[in-house]
Amino acid sequence: MTDPRLDVLCIGNAIVDVIADATDEFLESQGLKKGSMNLIDAERAEELYGLMNPGREISGGSAGNTAAGIAALGGKAGFIGQVNDDQLGQIYKHDIEAAGVEFLVSPSVNVDPTARSLILVTPDAQRTMNTYLGAAQQLPADAIDSATIGDAAILYLEGYLWDPPGPRSAMEKAIDAARDAGRKVAFTLSDGFVIDRYRKDFNALIDDGRIDILFANEAEIKALTGEDDFDEAVDAVAPKVPVLVVTRSEKGAIAVEDGHRARMRAEKIEELVDTTGAGDLFAAGFLAGTARGLDLEACLRLGAIAAAEVIQHYGARPEADLTALAKDVLA
Repeated sequence: MTDPRLDVLCIGNAIVDVIADATDEFLESQGLKKGSMNLIDAERAEELYGLMNPGREISGGSAGNTAAGIAALGGKAGFIGQVNDDQLGQIYKHDIEAAGVEFLVSPSVNVDPTARSLILVTPDAQRTMNTYLGAAQQLPADAIDSATIGDAAILYLEGYLWDPPGPRSAMEKAIDAARDAGRKVAFTLSDGFVIDRYRKDFNALIDDGRIDILFANEAEIKALTGEDDFDEAVDAVAPKVPVLVVTRSEKGAIAVEDGHRARMRAEKIEELVDTTGAGDLFAAGFLAGTARGLDLEACLRLGAIAAAEVIQHYGARPEADLTALAKDVLA
């Protein structure tokens, strides 16, 4: 097997985040549940955007955020996702390439407008996401080049992209290519509503041995297994995957590999500003450590450091020097 050119190749929804402050009363007036992720159509996106406070446009998308985090930690990252050749699409392309990530799919004029997520942040730093997926859901299977997939040590996929048939076919093709090349496949469950729709599919991927590293948060691992108890949920999944990583917000995170269970506390922060991207950046840290051959504890620590940085400012991409913050782990 040849040495990979990329540490991690991420595939996911290419989304521009529009982030604005909001009150609990505003959420209630719009019938929005705090902390939820809601899929909306183009008409609702225009309506809600017109009602929001002034916002900041920041490139996001779960797997794209993870790719940016890996690059910020000194890793070699690539990203596959679809955007339109419109203003937001050009913003997305510029931002991810400026972050040091190889953007491997060209913008197209033959798809819907570029995806955007209208993120309302309440004073308690909870984010409520309202997402128009547009072009992101039109990633074609022919965007996947087997040689490119095989040129990355780890393939990382986001569960959010499993919904439409085209991107799902692209992800299945990528999994096959990675496994044929002897590379690792990492997968994040993304959200409870995704699990509710595709629990059978996700469990099949796990049971068939197609996932090497599975990422979830506490609610997601419970949703996947149907277990109310956290430890029982972890015990139900851990024997089925080589590495299981579960985040628990302020309670830290755990990882299980070959029966060894490592735990890591959350990093201390000065101020909680916006939880958008916390899981994405945790995955970035863990994958960056994995690509370097670090042990579970060190990988968890990198994840905790990256997640702590991103929740102390608006936006889901790192702003501080992550390599400096993590210098003791990366040394």
